[in-house]
Amino acid sequence: MRPNILLIMCDQLRADALGCTGNWVKTPHIDRIAADGIKFTNCVTNSPVCLPARISMATGRYPHNTGVWDNCPYELPEGTPTWMAAIRDSGYRTSVFGKTALHRGGPDLRKFEYKLHSYGLDDVDEIRGPHASVDVICHMTERWKLLGLLDAFREDMKERGGKNRTLVRPSALPLAEYYDVYVGQRAKDYLHNYNRAEPWFCWVSFAGPHEPWDTPEPYASRYRPQDMPDPLPRPSVPRRGPTGELDRRFAESPSGGIRNAKELRASYAGKVSLIDDQVGQILTEIETRGESDRTVILFTSDHGEMNGDYDLIHKSNFLNPAVRVPFIISTPEIRKSSRSGTASASPVEWFDAGPTLAEVAGAKLDYPQFARSIVPSLQNSQTEHRSFGLSELLQEVMYLDRNWKLMLNRKREAYRLFDMKNDPDEMNDLIGIAEHEPMIRELKREIAGRLKETETA
Repeated sequence: MRPNILLIMCDQLRADALGCTGNWVKTPHIDRIAADGIKFTNCVTNSPVCLPARISMATGRYPHNTGVWDNCPYELPEGTPTWMAAIRDSGYRTSVFGKTALHRGGPDLRKFEYKLHSYGLDDVDEIRGPHASVDVICHMTERWKLLGLLDAFREDMKERGGKNRTLVRPSALPLAEYYDVYVGQRAKDYLHNYNRAEPWFCWVSFAGPHEPWDTPEPYASRYRPQDMPDPLPRPSVPRRGPTGELDRRFAESPSGGIRNAKELRASYAGKVSLIDDQVGQILTEIETRGESDRTVILFTSDHGEMNGDYDLIHKSNFLNPAVRVPFIISTPEIRKSSRSGTASASPVEWFDAGPTLAEVAGAKLDYPQFARSIVPSLQNSQTEHRSFGLSELLQEVMYLDRNWKLMLNRKREAYRLFDMKNDPDEMNDLIGIAEHEPMIRELKREIAGRLKETETA
């Protein structure tokens, strides 16, 4: 009997913001997935920005293939081959609840569900992120309107712009109507009522913990700012050599500019715990259905959040808080094996989730794509999934393996090199130090080789 598949995705969840990966957020339900499965601790997003990351996830193609380098007016062409369609075509009933960001649609998402059907998703309840929900109609915002909540939500979001972009206060929405609660409850109800003969694939795509920092009570007060980890300082070492996108971000955000970083983190942690409780309810529903022993679960996020580290917020750079994401998978076979609860440091790229889930579903991908299933690594702990991970942004490229991180600018000049084993906080840039030049040349050859082998017509 083929397994059911649960894909849980967050938006802007950094790799260290789980109980099982850090020590500042309590996530017992997600931790349970990790305790029953394998945690990949060296996963990087294919792009530390929403749209290019999600397009890469859906297609298994890099930004240098899709041409989507940043958030822009782009949508996946109708009928584009995807691993979701392959899973559907292999005999699954597929569904999505939450944010996809795969198409532009129009002001009313309900009129564009056919696009998601064309990507391989049968049952759809799509939302946009919190900012886009101000203007976009969907089942969720229509419900807010009927309940008399939409105007208050819009006014609250309006007040969070400009100088108030780091404003921390609870949402104007009550907890029961908050967008991440909506997504979790819709997915739970769908599974509760599912009575088809086909195995199910359910993609639960939370809009959080993406900013704004609007966590509703009681989660808003769950964490105290003084208990949050201090933000990493921006290194004061003078720059040597070429510059790139990270330098532009630093220039736009002067040192000391994020004064309430620990307050941001407390709100962010509360939102992660809210999502964790929704995950717990979904897991309980699966248990109630008697399907825990035949359900594969994969948990990940599209990119991270700086939360004041290096005096930055949001994402759009190659530093760890933005580029590294959680990647946890639990299968019935792992749960019965000695690998249950283990961790792997093998590099993973987040779009590897697609072919992984296709393989466990018994589906074949018969279109050009460059993501790789991690199933061989699940079966043998000695199997190295990738020798390094690649991420791309605004025509820049980042390389990350177990020991080194290298950033190349648009001209393919090296502008940051970090020794990740001895400098995990990325404080000491090694560019311009003669002894590291051979290493830089070798890593650049590795990058050039990957770019060449993944060229498409």
